[in-house]
Amino acid sequence: MAPQSSWDRCRHRRGDERWIDDAWRRAHVLVIDVAGGGDVLVRDSDRPDADGASATLPLMGSAEAPPGERLFLGAFGGAPVFAVVAPLPSVPDTGTGSLREIGHRLSETEAALLTVATALGNWHAAGPYSPATGVATRPVMGGWARADDSGALLRPRIDPAVLVLVHDGGSGPDGRCLLAHRAPGTMVAGTRQFSCVAGFVEPGESPEQAAAREVAEEIGVTLTGLRYAGSQAWPFPGCLMLGFRALADPREPIRTDPTEIAAAGWFTRRQIAEALAGASVQTVAGGLLALPPRASLAWSLLADWARGPAGWSAGRSAPTWRRPAADEGPA
Repeated sequence: MAPQSSWDRCRHRRGDERWIDDAWRRAHVLVIDVAGGGDVLVRDSDRPDADGASATLPLMGSAEAPPGERLFLGAFGGAPVFAVVAPLPSVPDTGTGSLREIGHRLSETEAALLTVATALGNWHAAGPYSPATGVATRPVMGGWARADDSGALLRPRIDPAVLVLVHDGGSGPDGRCLLAHRAPGTMVAGTRQFSCVAGFVEPGESPEQAAAREVAEEIGVTLTGLRYAGSQAWPFPGCLMLGFRALADPREPIRTDPTEIAAAGWFTRRQIAEALAGASVQTVAGGLLALPPRASLAWSLLADWARGPAGWSAGRSAPTWRRPAADEGPA
């Protein structure tokens, strides 16, 4: 398993090919199936550790790793860790899952490792050619860049996006938040997923301006009291999510953009708390309420809001691997 200590990204080592080659020979290796949706091997723990993690990532030595593209993730406790992009091998007593599915069950160290592996793997898969010239590129610098034959470098791109939890300011169980169900409005197993309004920051725009614009465009309400609430690396494919809370008047008509939003509606704090705990809650569009993935910033914002203002932590970073509190329902 991954050494449970502080993570050193070892940026100063990435351009040292001799060091990278030597590090590979003594590396811990995480195999990630990018083509298969970013799945990795996962092993359930007999009991949660002191940090609350209920699963681990089984790593292997470099000699046992399958062939594939190597990505240097950094060092944990002095031991180099790589990801190899390849189909998953068969390992006894393991299951599989992606960051979306298992991130909240991992320790912070292992979830950080999986987040970076997912981000780099997705980036390499999406950009094998130079966008400027169309020529083929290859991984360099331990997988943290790509280069063409001339040596011109391409580096991973991060796309900032905003996520807005709109609420009415009510502090009791009947306080309400406004969630949206994205078009085309598909129902899955009798459920419809509702979440915070989200969208990308456009050129020349601040995150605060993007938050107000996205809400106005997608559900037609006006925001006041916009406050930053936290951030999260979300490598699908390469986003940095910037979370906000804001007030809106429930008396203002909801006007959805049908190309983006299939339905939107107000939910009480009591309803969100019940849904977080796994209870059945009806939606305004029919079907039962499904919430965003437990490893997401949207889940964290909703869980904080459901606890009431006393549970809010202004400006907190909400990492991908945040595990819900014990009262937020089963995994």
